[in-house]
Amino acid sequence: MLLWWIGNAVLLVVILPVVVLLLQGVVQPASEIKRTADQLASAGPVLVNYLDPVPQLTTTRQLVHQTTDGLARYGAALDRIL
Repeated sequence: MLLWWIGNAVLLVVILPVVVLLLQGVVQPASEIKRTADQLASAGPVLVNYLDPVPQLTTTRQLVHQTTDGLARYGAALDRIL
């Protein structure tokens, strides 16, 4: 019976505080992750508006390619003139 009481005392004095510290080490980062996820979720609809011009990037790429070809032809014509 005496060993039972000593075991309970060791549990309360040593093991229980260690478990509480470890639990705090898990709960605190989890709450920070939740807070960050909530901020991202609230900012999501605002960020979607910035993605509206993305389909126009294909048109922009085609126009840049055409302009590059035109500049190359212009440079070749200047080489022939000079």
